[in-house]
Amino acid sequence: MKVYLDEALSPTIAELLREHGIDVSTAQQVGNAQLDDRAQLAYATREGRAIVTSNVVDFVELAHEAVATNTEHAGIVLVPSSFRGDEFPVIADAIFEALKPYRYGLRGLVLYVKRRK
Repeated sequence: MKVYLDEALSPTIAELLREHGIDVSTAQQVGNAQLDDRAQLAYATREGRAIVTSNVVDFVELAHEAVATNTEHAGIVLVPSSFRGDEFPVIADAIFEALKPYRYGLRGLVLYVKRRK
């Protein structure tokens, strides 16, 4: 599984996901931290990576737009605000668990990450 974390998520989460064997790149790592959401999604799609973000509202809108315009994306993984921003291990574990069933990719899908109980 290849994912791309946008600037809304800490690079620490990327490090923790790598420990789980996930191929991760980040907006900060590739110099995209200042891009808008549409450009972030386009970049992730070109790279064949599902984008992971906590910017739920804007990316749900972009997902609807993709359906309406029959535009492909490599997947959108939404981390809701029910996670505190500093819960890095909890967030990384929840993302990893959410991705498990999709080891071959999330092309065209939107996935909501749930807090593990």
